[in-house]
Amino acid sequence: MNQAPQIQLTPLTKAVKALIVINVAVWLLLVLVLQGMVLHNNFVFDGFALIPRRVIYDFWIWQLVTYMFVHSASVTHVLFNMLVLWWCGGELESRWGTPFFLKYYFTCGLGAGLIYLLGTFIYVLVSGNVMPMDSFLVGASGATYGLLLAYGILFGDRVIHFMMLFPMKARYFVMILGAVELVTLMDVGTSSQVANLAHLGGIGVGFVTLMVVARYRAAKTQAGKSRGRRLKLVVDNERRSEEDPKKGPKYWN
Repeated sequence: MNQAPQIQLTPLTKAVKALIVINVAVWLLLVLVLQGMVLHNNFVFDGFALIPRRVIYDFWIWQLVTYMFVHSASVTHVLFNMLVLWWCGGELESRWGTPFFLKYYFTCGLGAGLIYLLGTFIYVLVSGNVMPMDSFLVGASGATYGLLLAYGILFGDRVIHFMMLFPMKARYFVMILGAVELVTLMDVGTSSQVANLAHLGGIGVGFVTLMVVARYRAAKTQAGKSRGRRLKLVVDNERRSEEDPKKGPKYWN
């Protein structure tokens, strides 16, 4: 008797659930209701989006964090980020644990914001066009693209459906997304409504973070093994010395 195929549901883990609730609440209550229906201005974006001029010249550094929780009025913007946060973040938090998952998530988001600031500042210096200094950067895309990168590395052989139609391994899907972001950035630069530089920043910071952590843990493990061997050597030598005091330690150099 043939069994029905099992559907594997992505877990909705503790931190992922909290992040989704906060992002959706900010979008509904602050962006749509307060800013869009009550105030009819950019009050929320002015204070909590990432605006290069505000951060660089006015030192509004909190915007490097708060921009991750503010999305545009477009439902597709917040929907895409929350779906990626759920699909990739649930798996990653289950594997890493909540503390490291949150550190990685905010590292990618913060790093994406810093790279966006640096890229904008360099562009203004080179081109003389100061308009990007007053542009808004909103959304969790820098952090979620970091999650996509980590998912592609850790679960690279899993098959996903690109555009809901074409099956491919997760690593190739992430490569395609990164290539699209890079080509788009090179083609339209800062004129695009999408912050491609922040997306690439999230991917780059995520990659560097994972490599640094992997090397640190490998070095720590290797050092632990070396200490274990040295400890075993000392214990063996002491035991042999007690058994045969005349011969002394057998393995000392």
